[in-house]
Amino acid sequence: MLMSMDMTTRMFKEEGWMRKQCPKCGKYFWTLDPDRETCGDPPCDEYQFIGKPGIPKKYTLDEMREKFLSFFERKGHGRVKRYPVLPRWRDDVLLVGASIMDFQPWVISGEADPPANPLTISQPSIRFTDIDNVGITGRHFTIFEMMAHHAFNYPGKPIYWMDETVELAFEFFTKELKMKPEDITFKENPWAGGGNAGPAFEVLYRGLEVATLVFMQYKKAPADADPSQVVEIKGDYYVPMETKVVDTGYGLERLVWMSHGTPTAYDAVLGYVVEPLKKMAGIERIDERILMENSRLAGMFDIEDMGDLRYLREQVAKRVGISVEELEKAVRPYELIYAIADHTKALTFMLADGVIPSNVKAGYLARLLIRKSIRHLRELGLEIPLAEIVAMHINELSPTFPEFKEMEGVILDIINVEEKRYAETLRRGSDLVKREVAKLKKKGINELPLEKLILFYESHGLTPEIVAEVAEKEGIKVHIPDNFYTLVAKEAEKQTEKKDVAEYVVDFELVKDLPDTRTLYYEDPFMKEFDAKVLKVIDDWVVLDQTAFYPEGGGQPYDTGVLEVNGEEVKVTNVQKVGKVILHKVEKPELFKEGTEVHGRLDWDRRIQHMRHHTGTHVLMGALVRVLGKHVWQAGSQLSTDWARLDISHYKRITEEELREIERLANRVVMENRPVKWEWLPRTEAEMKYGFRLYQGGVVPGRIIRILNIKDWDVQACGGTHLPNTGLIGPIKILRTERIQDGVERIIFAAGEAAINWMQETERLLKRTAEIFRVPPEKVPETAERFFNEWKEARKEVEKLRKELAKLLVYELQEKVEKVGNVEFIGAVVEGTIDDLREAANRLRKENRVVVLMTREGHFVVAVGDNLDIKAGELAKVVTSVAGGGGGGRKELAQGRIKNPLKAEDAIAEVKKRLG
Repeated sequence: MLMSMDMTTRMFKEEGWMRKQCPKCGKYFWTLDPDRETCGDPPCDEYQFIGKPGIPKKYTLDEMREKFLSFFERKGHGRVKRYPVLPRWRDDVLLVGASIMDFQPWVISGEADPPANPLTISQPSIRFTDIDNVGITGRHFTIFEMMAHHAFNYPGKPIYWMDETVELAFEFFTKELKMKPEDITFKENPWAGGGNAGPAFEVLYRGLEVATLVFMQYKKAPADADPSQVVEIKGDYYVPMETKVVDTGYGLERLVWMSHGTPTAYDAVLGYVVEPLKKMAGIERIDERILMENSRLAGMFDIEDMGDLRYLREQVAKRVGISVEELEKAVRPYELIYAIADHTKALTFMLADGVIPSNVKAGYLARLLIRKSIRHLRELGLEIPLAEIVAMHINELSPTFPEFKEMEGVILDIINVEEKRYAETLRRGSDLVKREVAKLKKKGINELPLEKLILFYESHGLTPEIVAEVAEKEGIKVHIPDNFYTLVAKEAEKQTEKKDVAEYVVDFELVKDLPDTRTLYYEDPFMKEFDAKVLKVIDDWVVLDQTAFYPEGGGQPYDTGVLEVNGEEVKVTNVQKVGKVILHKVEKPELFKEGTEVHGRLDWDRRIQHMRHHTGTHVLMGALVRVLGKHVWQAGSQLSTDWARLDISHYKRITEEELREIERLANRVVMENRPVKWEWLPRTEAEMKYGFRLYQGGVVPGRIIRILNIKDWDVQACGGTHLPNTGLIGPIKILRTERIQDGVERIIFAAGEAAINWMQETERLLKRTAEIFRVPPEKVPETAERFFNEWKEARKEVEKLRKELAKLLVYELQEKVEKVGNVEFIGAVVEGTIDDLREAANRLRKENRVVVLMTREGHFVVAVGDNLDIKAGELAKVVTSVAGGGGGGRKELAQGRIKNPLKAEDAIAEVKKRLG
C-alpha cells in the first residue's frame, strides 16, 4: 500500500495553518497566508530574498551556527561535536554527506547509545552529486554544514516526534531569526534514502529551502516481509522500524545567505577567499544584476546538461539585456573563483580528517578536487600555488576548527606534493594521448570513446580538456559530457568496497544454538594450558565450552597446539570464529565426542611471538603518527612469527631519517616499559572518551567494544591478544618499507626474538662480506663503493671493446654479400651476444639488403632495407619454422632465439631460398 499519514500537527491545528495543494507541482503544503497559492518551492516560486535579505540581521557562519546550537541546547538537546568527514565508524560510504550518517548504523539499530538524546549538531557534509553545478547556480556546494536536531525514539522510550519537531523549527526561524511567519511554508514531501524512509516536511522561506524535517520510521522491506506491514514510498517497499528517528537538516550556508541577500551563497560564506582571488585575477566588477538574475533563474531548475546551461544563459541574458556571449564572458571568471573557493574548503576538511589523495575511494575524490581546482586556476591565468588558497581557509576556519591549524603543515605539504605530481602527469600525458589516438586511427575510429576519456582521468589524472586539446590537434574528435566530473565522482563512490561475504568454516545454522564460547585468551593472555568440554563436533571441527586458542582475526593468525583427549594428543591446525562460537580444526576428529573432557596446550612460542608483534604494531603506530603526522592511519596489518607488516596512509615515501626516528621512538617506549591495559566499553562511551582514532584497524562491530590502551601513547579498538607492558615486546627493528599502492606505505618490521634473529643474520652477512673483501666490518661500505666504481669503469671498457669487435665483424661480413635476384643478402653464424648482433645488423643494413645473423647459442637478428617490400618479422618466422623457437619485431628489424642451434645454417639457407 502507498504510505499515507496525517501530517496535521498540533501547531497547524491550534494556530490557524491552512493545508493547500500547489497548482504547479501538485504537492500539499501548510501556510498561514490565506492568499498564498503556490508551495514556495522553486520552480513554483522564484527566490525573493536576493537583494532583499529575509532575516533582519546579517550573520556570519560562526554566529548562525552558535545561534542554532545554543537554541536547541536551551530546549534540552545535548550539543555534540562534529564528526570527521571521513567516516571511520562505517565502511559502506566514502564520506559523510548528512548529519544522520554520524549515527548510522550503530545508533539507529540500537547497538549503540546516542551521545545525547535528543541531540544537536552542525555536521560538515560533503557531496559530489552536484559538483558540475558548483560555482554556476549560486547555491550548490561540494561542502556544506548540515545543522540538525535528532531524537531517537526507541521502543518504550519516546523523546519527541512530529508535533515538537515542527514547533521547534518554527520557533527557531521566527523567534530567533525573526523570519516572517506568513512567508514560511511546510511542504509535504516523503523522504527516502540509505535504506530508510518516512514522511517529511521541506521548510521553505521566500523561495529557498532552509530545512528538511524527516520522520524516519521505515526500513527497506525484506523478501519475506508481512504484506500487511509493507508500504510503498517513492517506488520502493518498506516496513516499520522499531526505532523512530527525527532526522532534520538545516542549511547553515543557506540561512547565512538568506541573512545577507547577496547575489550568490558563495559571496555570503566564502568571501574571505572569493575577494582575494578576484583581485589576484584582476577581474573587473560586473553589474550585480547579472549574478542576481543568474541565481534566481538557476534556482528554478536543476542543470543536468549543456542544454540546461544554455537555456539558463539565454534567460539571464534576456532579463539583463545583453547577449549570451557577453554574459558568458562576464560570469565565467566568477564561476571559476566560486568553484575554487568551495573545492579548496572541502579539501581542507578532507585532508585534516585523514583523507590521503590517491586513485581509490575518498582519496580519489580529494585528488579530483585538487586537479579540478588547478585547472580552474589555469583557466583564470593564475600561477599561485593551490596551497596558498587552502591556507586562507585554515586561517579563517581554525578558530572554530583548531585541528586545521594543528594539521596545517601536513595539509599544505600534501597539496604541494599533489600539485607537483599533477604537473609531471601533464608532461607525460601528451605522449599517452598521442599513442591512444594512433591506435584509434589505425582502427578507423575518429572520436575518442567516453570510457577512454574517463580512463585518462582516473588512471593518469588527465582532465578531459587537456585530452581534447591534444587529440583534436591529432585529428580525433572529443565530446566532453557536461556532467563529466559528476560521472567520475559517482564511479568513485561506487568503489565503497562490497564487504566480502564471510566464508564460514561451517554453516552458521549448525552453531547458532550453541552457547557463546568462553574466551580464556582474553581473561588471561598468558594461559598456556586449559581444560574444556566438547560441545559439538562438525566434520573435522571441534567446539569447546571454553578455549585459550585465539581464532584468526584482525590481522592476528590463529593459535596452534594440541588437544589431549583420552590420553592421546591431537594436533590443532586451525582456529576460527563463527558468530560467537569458536571452532578448532583437529587432525583426528573421530576421537572427540560430545561431553568429552579435553586438555588444551598452546604452541606458546608461536603465540608469544604473535603477541610481541601485535603490541609492537600499536607501539609502532604511535611512533608513526608522532613522526609523520596525524594524517597517518592504519590501512591494514598482518602478523607472523618471523615478521609483521603495518600498512599506513601516507602521501609520500618515508625517508631514511624519518625511519630512524620512528624506530628510535618505538624502542624508547619499549624500554620505558609502559603499561598496556584493555577494557570493554560501550561503543558511544569509547568514542566520546577516545575519539575516532579508535578505529585504526577498521570498523569494529558490536555494542560493547574492546579498547587497548598503551599509556599516553596509543589507544585503539582491538580484539587481539597483547602483552601487559611494552617492555615484554623486546627490540623493534624496521626491516624495510614499500609503496604498495597510491597513498599507502607498508612497513615490514620484526620484534622480540624475530628482531634479534634478523640482527644476528645481518651481522653474519656483514662479517662474511668483510672476510671476502679482507677488511674490518667498518670498512665494508667504502670498500664496496671502490669495487663498484672499478666495476663500472671495467664495464665501460668492455662496452668499448664490444663496439670495436662489432666494427671488425661488420668489416668481415661486408665481404660476404651475395646477390639473390635483385636483393643483396648477408647470412652468417657468428660469435657474440644479441647486442653484438643488433649492432652489426644495423650497421650492415642498406636500402636493398637483407641481413640474417645467428650465434651458436641460438640468438638471431634479421634486418631488412627500407626499399624492400619484405618485413623482418616474416623472415624471423621463416628462421623459427626451420630451427624452432620464437621471435618478432618491427618491419626493418626482428630478433629471437631458435631452439635448435644445429639448424642455424639450414635456417639461413631457407631465408635465402625464399628471397629467390
